Amino acid sequence: MTGPDGPAEGEGTPVDPDLADAVEAAFDDARSELSDDPPSEDAATNPPSEGGSKERAGGHAPGAPEDAQSPRAEGVDDAGAPPSELDQAKAEAAQAVDDLARARADLYNLQQEYQGFVRRSREAAAGHRQAGQALVVEALIPVLDEIELARQHGDLTGSFEAMATKLEGVLGDKFGLERFGRVGEDFDPSCHEALMAVESAEVSGPSISMVLQPGYRLGDKIVRAARVQVANPG
Repeated sequence: MTGPDGPAEGEGTPVDPDLADAVEAAFDDARSELSDDPPSEDAATNPPSEGGSKERAGGHAPGAPEDAQSPRAEGVDDAGAPPSELDQAKAEAAQAVDDLARARADLYNLQQEYQGFVRRSREAAAGHRQAGQALVVEALIPVLDEIELARQHGDLTGSFEAMATKLEGVLGDKFGLERFGRVGEDFDPSCHEALMAVESAEVSGPSISMVLQPGYRLGDKIVRAARVQVANPG
C-alpha cells in the first residue's frame, strides 16, 4: 500500500530490470576472470627455459643428482673417450706376443734354408771333388797303360819300376783308384768291353781269356772299361 508520502514501511522500492541485468553481467565477467587465473607479469616476461621444462618433464630439478643407472654412475667411459693405460698395455702386450711368434717363424725358416744350403754345398763339393779326381785319373791313364805294358814285357826295372810303383800307390791310396780286369773273370758288359771273342770247351760261360787294356774304377764310377777278349763255351 502506498501512503500519501511514499511507499509504506516494509515494502521495497521497485528495481529496474535493465539495471539488474547489467549488474548480473558484471558479476559473471568477474567470476570468469578469476577462474581463468592468467599468468603473472613475471611469468609473462620470463618464460621458462627449455632446459627447465625438460627437467620438470623428466622429474629432475636443477642441481638434482643424476640417476644411479646412468653410464657415468657405473664408471663406463663415454663413446669416443681415449682408452685407459691398462687397455693400452694389454694391446701392446698382444702385439709383442704376435711379433715374437713371427720372429720365431722367420728364424725357423732361416735355419731350415741354411741347413739345406749346407747340405747342398757338401753334396756339390763332394761331386766336384770326385769330378776333379776323375779328370786327374783320366789324364794319367795313358801313363798307367804304359807302366802295365812294360810290366807284362819285363821292362819295368830299376828306378823306373820304383817310380811307377809309387805313382800307382799314391793314386790308389789318396784317390781310391782301382785297376780291374784279369784273365779268368766272368765277362760283365757293365765294366768290360769285348774287343774279340773266341770259343773254348774249357769254359762254361763267357769269361775273359785275354786283357788287352785293364780297366780303372774310381769309387763306384767306372773311369774306363777293361778291354778284353771273351771266351765263349764251344
